[in-house]
Amino acid sequence: MGAFPFEIAARDGKARTGVLKTPRGDIRTPAFMPVGTAGTVKALTVDQVAQTGADILLGNTYHLMLRPSAERVRRLGGLHEFMRWEKPILTDSGGFQVMSLSKIAKVTEEAVTFQSHIDGSRHVLSPERSMEIQADLLGSDIVMQLDELVALPATPQAAADAMRRSARWGQRSKRAFGTREAQALFGIQQGGVDEALRRESAARLQEIGFDGYAIGGLAVGEGHQAMCEVLDYAPSMLPDDRPRYLMGVGKPIDLVEAVWRGVDMFDCVLPTRSGRHGQAWTWNGAVNLKNARFAEDATPLDPESACPASSSYTKAYLHHLVKSEEILGQVLLSWHNLAFFQALMAEMRAAIAEGRLAAFRAAFAARQPVAASESAG
Repeated sequence: MGAFPFEIAARDGKARTGVLKTPRGDIRTPAFMPVGTAGTVKALTVDQVAQTGADILLGNTYHLMLRPSAERVRRLGGLHEFMRWEKPILTDSGGFQVMSLSKIAKVTEEAVTFQSHIDGSRHVLSPERSMEIQADLLGSDIVMQLDELVALPATPQAAADAMRRSARWGQRSKRAFGTREAQALFGIQQGGVDEALRRESAARLQEIGFDGYAIGGLAVGEGHQAMCEVLDYAPSMLPDDRPRYLMGVGKPIDLVEAVWRGVDMFDCVLPTRSGRHGQAWTWNGAVNLKNARFAEDATPLDPESACPASSSYTKAYLHHLVKSEEILGQVLLSWHNLAFFQALMAEMRAAIAEGRLAAFRAAFAARQPVAASESAG
């Protein structure tokens, strides 16, 4: 039993729907977490984010520790009060951004030493420091262990070394985190696309014991098909009675395929990043509002949606905003996309509860092009 009760209400094949109960509110699973990188889901207020149906959002340790600093966030009441979000927050450990964004990063057994991409200042991120930032300074509800990532394709030795170091850092993260009733700690499975390494990683994590388990190291260039092949076995290696979180994924078709394979939680920058670039996600795939064919289209993106951005504005108006580079276009399309992603999760929860996920998956895939998944940069 983890820090937070996880109640599975129904199953359909490998898929599950249920509730992860936290002191700040219930998280209905499968769940999609909007990404609030720097204490904000880009272009949206927290009220708009809540209106889409989001039960939890993700904060970013790397960005917040650099600016405004985790210590400052703590002095201002913690991340929830700072950004005015009362529901649960999951924070990532900072490891992904250290590897992908820092000017120079050096990994040793003790820690990662890196230079800020903002001003070049030097920082050290160890498992212990990551726990302090997330749990004590930011005050997140779900804390992620510090792990080491390798970009794919990677040599078998590089993948193995990173996985084993991640397991050792998981042990140190657990020791530093201690036992907390109001916060949970998730471990992260690594191993690239190697089934034996994934199995070894899962065994090491379960020996340590975490409140939940993430599948890391995917959506880093391996492509949709390779990701699905890993998900054919990786989720079932993790405890059945704890939530399973696929990090940094992804496109709607990725979410459906991962839920089908037993994943409970997701995060990705895709909905808001797409919205800022004129792309809307719909039940019939992605729509590029820059396209001239929408210049006089008087229909909304989704007349059935409860989201005003989806149902109250015409594609012609959205096209005009995007072409004119008006900020409102970015706001409305980001809002619509998040509402669509939450509607997709709600549909899958209902489909699992009613035993019809297979039919939903087939119908959805017929309308959605498959492409490489998006990483959570």
